[in-house]
Amino acid sequence: MHYIVHCLDRPNALADRLAHYEAHKAYLAKATVKTLISGPLLADDNETMIGSLFVLEADSKEAVVAFNANDPFNAAKIWEDVKIHPFSKRVDNR
Repeated sequence: MHYIVHCLDRPNALADRLAHYEAHKAYLAKATVKTLISGPLLADDNETMIGSLFVLEADSKEAVVAFNANDPFNAAKIWEDVKIHPFSKRVDNR
Protein backbone atom coordinates (compact mmCIF):
# COMPACT_ATOMS: atom_id res chain seq x y z
CA MET A 1 0.00 0.00 0.00
CA HIS A 2 1.13 3.56 -0.66
CA TYR A 3 1.07 6.32 1.93
CA ILE A 4 1.55 10.09 1.79
CA VAL A 5 3.35 11.78 4.67
CA HIS A 6 2.97 15.57 4.65
CA CYS A 7 5.04 17.44 7.26
CA LEU A 8 5.10 21.18 7.90
CA ASP A 9 7.94 22.70 9.90
CA ARG A 10 7.39 24.79 12.99
CA PRO A 11 8.07 28.50 12.54
CA ASN A 12 11.76 29.43 12.36
CA ALA A 13 12.89 25.80 12.08
CA LEU A 14 15.21 26.23 9.10
CA ALA A 15 18.44 26.38 11.14
CA ASP A 16 17.47 23.23 13.07
CA ARG A 17 16.43 21.52 9.84
CA LEU A 18 19.83 22.22 8.30
CA ALA A 19 21.62 21.08 11.47
CA HIS A 20 19.83 17.70 11.36
CA TYR A 21 19.78 17.30 7.56
CA GLU A 22 22.63 14.76 7.31
CA ALA A 23 21.13 12.57 10.06
CA HIS A 24 17.74 12.76 8.33
CA LYS A 25 19.24 11.69 4.97
CA ALA A 26 21.16 8.82 6.63
CA TYR A 27 17.94 7.67 8.30
CA LEU A 28 16.08 7.68 4.98
CA ALA A 29 18.86 5.63 3.38
CA LYS A 30 18.24 2.86 5.96
CA ALA A 31 14.45 3.16 5.99
CA THR A 32 12.30 0.24 7.10
CA VAL A 33 9.67 1.28 4.54
CA LYS A 34 10.22 1.86 0.83
CA THR A 35 10.54 5.52 -0.14
CA LEU A 36 9.14 6.07 -3.63
CA ILE A 37 9.43 9.87 -3.66
CA SER A 38 10.59 12.34 -1.02
CA GLY A 39 11.81 15.88 -0.75
CA PRO A 40 11.42 19.19 1.00
CA LEU A 41 8.38 21.40 0.65
CA LEU A 42 9.34 24.95 -0.29
CA ALA A 43 8.05 28.41 0.55
CA ASP A 44 6.73 30.63 -2.22
CA ASP A 45 10.29 31.84 -2.88
CA ASN A 46 10.95 28.34 -4.33
CA GLU A 47 14.05 28.01 -2.11
CA THR A 48 13.30 28.06 1.62
CA MET A 49 12.51 24.59 3.01
CA ILE A 50 9.32 24.61 5.09
CA GLY A 51 8.43 20.92 5.36
CA SER A 52 8.74 17.46 3.89
CA LEU A 53 6.70 15.22 1.61
CA PHE A 54 7.05 11.46 1.28
CA VAL A 55 5.32 8.90 -0.90
CA LEU A 56 6.03 5.59 0.81
CA GLU A 57 5.24 1.94 0.25
CA ALA A 58 4.57 -0.04 3.41
CA ASP A 59 2.57 -2.98 4.73
CA SER A 60 0.58 -0.82 7.15
CA LYS A 61 -0.08 2.70 8.34
CA GLU A 62 1.43 1.68 11.68
CA ALA A 63 4.74 0.99 9.92
CA VAL A 64 4.64 4.47 8.36
CA VAL A 65 3.78 6.10 11.69
CA ALA A 66 6.72 4.32 13.33
CA PHE A 67 9.03 5.28 10.46
CA ASN A 68 8.04 8.94 10.80
CA ALA A 69 8.29 8.89 14.61
CA ASN A 70 11.91 7.70 14.44
CA ASP A 71 13.05 10.29 11.87
CA PRO A 72 15.71 12.66 13.28
CA PHE A 73 13.61 15.63 12.12
CA ASN A 74 10.78 14.39 14.32
CA ALA A 75 13.12 13.84 17.28
CA ALA A 76 14.41 17.41 16.85
CA LYS A 77 10.80 18.68 16.82
CA ILE A 78 11.27 20.33 13.44
CA TRP A 79 7.87 19.25 12.18
CA GLU A 80 4.93 21.07 13.74
CA ASP A 81 2.24 19.27 11.76
CA VAL A 82 2.37 15.75 10.31
CA LYS A 83 -0.41 14.12 8.32
CA ILE A 84 -0.27 10.51 7.12
CA HIS A 85 -2.81 9.17 4.66
CA PRO A 86 -3.22 6.03 2.56
CA PHE A 87 -2.82 6.85 -1.13
CA SER A 88 -4.27 5.15 -4.18
CA LYS A 89 -2.01 5.93 -7.13
CA ARG A 90 -4.03 6.30 -10.32
CA VAL A 91 -1.55 8.08 -12.60
CA ASP A 92 2.24 7.95 -12.73
CA ASN A 93 3.71 9.77 -15.71
CA ARG A 94 7.37 9.36 -14.78
